[in-house]
Formats: sequence, structure tokens, C-alpha cells
Amino acid sequence: MQDDCLFCRMASGAMDVPKLLDWPDLFVIRDINPRAPAHCLVIPRRHIPTMDDVRDEHGPILARMCQAASEAAKIEGIFDRGYRVAFNVRGDSGMTIFHLHMHVVGGRKLGPEG
Repeated sequence: MQDDCLFCRMASGAMDVPKLLDWPDLFVIRDINPRAPAHCLVIPRRHIPTMDDVRDEHGPILARMCQAASEAAKIEGIFDRGYRVAFNVRGDSGMTIFHLHMHVVGGRKLGPEG
């Protein structure tokens, strides 16, 4: 855990937030600044700064993140219509919290840029 990481504080329980899913290895929250009617974040509890820091041993958590994205899409009612998943990597992408997380976005037609 990184003491200065917002998502690590959420993961540890030091910061209480409403969770759509709360699994032992990850959790899902709604984005506080949504880009679409449904916008969730899938966040592993283990601190991995960015996608560039993912290694072979992280394979299981990436698979769980994909499973959680599907479950979140069902909870948000966007599973059948379709949804987008994305990782932002570093500053120009819009990444503001340097703790790996997956965006799950939907609830309207998404163009090529979202």
C-alpha cells in the first residue's frame, strides 16, 4: 500500500467509499466525474502504478478485473447494449491517480473517442 495513493486508502478501508463490488482482490466504484451515464472504475487492491508496470505475475488480477468489468456492466444495466473498457497510462491519457484501474463506460452510443 502507498500511503499517498487515494485508491490504496480506499482499498485498505482508511477511506470509506460506496462500492458496487467488493472482492478480496479488487473493488469497483462509480467514477466521481463520469464521462457517460455509466462510468465505473475497477481497482485492484494491490498497488500497481500503471499498465506499464504490469508483469507476468499480474495475469490473475487482470483476468479478475475483466470479470469485474462484466459484473459491473450488468449491475449498471449496460451489459447487453455494450460498453467500453479502457486503461489510461500516464499524464497525456488523462490518468490522474497512478494506481492501475480500468474504466467501464457505457449507457449511450460511444464514438471512436468515447
